[in-house]
Amino acid sequence: MVSDAGGNGDGGTEAIPGSGVAPGPSPATPRGRGPVVAALMLGMALSAIDGTIVSTAVPQIVGDLGGFSVFSWLFSGYLLAVTVSLPVYGKLSDTFGRKPVLIAGIALFLFGSVLCAAAWNMAALIAFRVVQGLGGGALQGTVQTIAADLYPLKERPKIQAKLSTVWATSAVAGPVIGGLLAVYADWRWIFLINLPVGALALWLVVRHLHEPSGTRRAAGAPRPRIDWAGALLVFATGTLLLTALVQGGVAWPWLSAPSLGLLAGSVALGALTVVVERRAAEPIIPGWVWRRRTIASVNLALGAMGLLMVAPTVFLPTYAQSVLGLGPIAAGFVLSVMTLSWPVAAAFSNRVYNRIGFRRTAITGMSCALLILLAFPLLPYPGEAWQPALIMLLLGAALGLFQLPLIVGVQSTVGWAERGTTTASVLFCRQVGQSVGAALFGAVANGILASRLAAAPVPGLPGDLDAISHALDDPGRLSAAATDYLRRAVDAAVDHVYLGAAGAAALALLVLVFVAPRRFPVLPEEPASDAPAR
Repeated sequence: MVSDAGGNGDGGTEAIPGSGVAPGPSPATPRGRGPVVAALMLGMALSAIDGTIVSTAVPQIVGDLGGFSVFSWLFSGYLLAVTVSLPVYGKLSDTFGRKPVLIAGIALFLFGSVLCAAAWNMAALIAFRVVQGLGGGALQGTVQTIAADLYPLKERPKIQAKLSTVWATSAVAGPVIGGLLAVYADWRWIFLINLPVGALALWLVVRHLHEPSGTRRAAGAPRPRIDWAGALLVFATGTLLLTALVQGGVAWPWLSAPSLGLLAGSVALGALTVVVERRAAEPIIPGWVWRRRTIASVNLALGAMGLLMVAPTVFLPTYAQSVLGLGPIAAGFVLSVMTLSWPVAAAFSNRVYNRIGFRRTAITGMSCALLILLAFPLLPYPGEAWQPALIMLLLGAALGLFQLPLIVGVQSTVGWAERGTTTASVLFCRQVGQSVGAALFGAVANGILASRLAAAPVPGLPGDLDAISHALDDPGRLSAAATDYLRRAVDAAVDHVYLGAAGAAALALLVLVFVAPRRFPVLPEEPASDAPAR
């Protein structure tokens, strides 16, 4: 085997006991990769821009279709579908190849987009967003897997930086495009504009992406068996668990019958899933995903990163508007600076892990993130907009240095036939971490606000974060003293959320230090004679 990063320190390798995995077909040669890379970036853009472009059109959608009380499911339903489908698509891409799964994902996403544009009420739109999410799950996991197939280890940061740039651009462009379409055209166009982008991506994939011959089933070989029972149970378990996390404390109290019933059901189905998967010939979530220290530790570390990401993505815009008094667009830019430094740090991370290894690079990045998160509660009140913007700029750089080495490293420890499952497990854990973080930190923020409002100097103040944000948007309704008190309450709540995010960063560090192997067992790469793209 070769060095994990070609350097020293953590740069050695270790065997994977009992894996018996061949490295699989080689990545592509540089010649002819351009159209496939363009297809991957377009496919990633479909998924990346979806959430931000829809969010700005919510007032117009609700005004046209109604359903204000359930509009949050436009996002929750999509997130649920993406998350629970990731492991299934990962296994399918390892079994049948990346190309058919990616084609099916793009087609399903576009079909869902057409249905969304034709929705006649909020219930129909939510159902069609779930269809979109099922396509989005295939896009997210398969694009990342093909990116690892295309590029050898030393070049993988290039494609990952390009994909990170897609996410950064989408974070800024999505709200602008969505707002323009909602105001000057019609909200249905935010779904219809997916069609030309997706059609071009689909054509490029069909025309230019070719699976390596080593991945095709030999003549006379037994047909691969699909673990449909396991797939259904993974869907059902994930749906119940994520619904409980997303809606608990929002649609119903945490200790109410719906929350307890969903959590109990997810535990029961989870136990049944383990039993079924242990007996399946080709399980959707194979046991080796958690038996191999490298994969298990990366899953846990990126799950912790998903947890901490809730602080900036969910609570920072509220902080910027309610505490700093910024408008929605300015608040969005305070957050978006993180997406500028993230791909830059990711692009240069290979220079670090080539010298000190994947594990030490990730530890360095998360150690910086921990210090940055701890610095947020030290910001002055009310402060200036550049102060949290600087925090986000530094945080993006730290997380870019943390995430990319782990993804590149773990993809390099498995062969072609296991890379889809491995990549999907990493993304799945990150998504679950975000759902857990939204529930956990939402409870923390509301708890701090409740305690502050219980001691409020004036009665009749709003009682939760959303109601406070709406009240502060119309300061004429409140006295100057009440407004200042509410701003300080929000400031205290967000400070505690960032302290919780720092705790998640510490958890990721503990995993890397005590669970992750000192050296990632990278498999050797074969000569690029049979390229996936040509």
